[in-house]
Amino acid sequence: MNRWEQLTGGGSGERYAARFAALAEQGQDVHGEARFCARLVPVGSRVLDAGCGTGRVLIQLARLGYEGAGVDQDASMLAVARRTAPELTWVRADLAEFDPAAEGLAPGFDLVVAAGNVFPLLAPGTESAVAATLARALRPGGLLVAGFGLDRDHLPVPPTLTLADYDAHCAAAGLTLADRFATWDADPYDGGGYAVSVHRR
Repeated sequence: MNRWEQLTGGGSGERYAARFAALAEQGQDVHGEARFCARLVPVGSRVLDAGCGTGRVLIQLARLGYEGAGVDQDASMLAVARRTAPELTWVRADLAEFDPAAEGLAPGFDLVVAAGNVFPLLAPGTESAVAATLARALRPGGLLVAGFGLDRDHLPVPPTLTLADYDAHCAAAGLTLADRFATWDADPYDGGGYAVSVHRR
């Protein structure tokens, strides 16, 4: 069981979607991740939304002209994604074992995005395997983008993953740090409690 399942107990898709719908109705920007990714790769690029949840990021990217697929282990989250955008590809799989080819997906994504604290909420000890899986999904030169909290103020669980740890997992998977930001608005990283990291295969 991953830390997300421990935190939510499953069946969280409708609640999660409702929370973001309420934020959008209040005028808050809920598409920063998609906008960030769109600045990195051109329209028409193939994007894998890893830990896609209800599909918020991938659905917005599709609206902007990107192709791609979403993968998540939480069936309730994927049910919302499939209902909202049935024309897109949604895969239920453990990120540590995800094989695009086995799911009928062409290899060589231009970008993989892991938004929403995906890495800190993985099952402990699987971070390296997930980094390797996501690296293999990328084409040479492709980008892995991950944004996550580093302290208790930015995480719903006690922090266990440091940036040094994450960079080491990425390096072992053949990924090199290309840039790092403090927010999805690309503010410079200053050592704070949240980071958006861009690694290149």
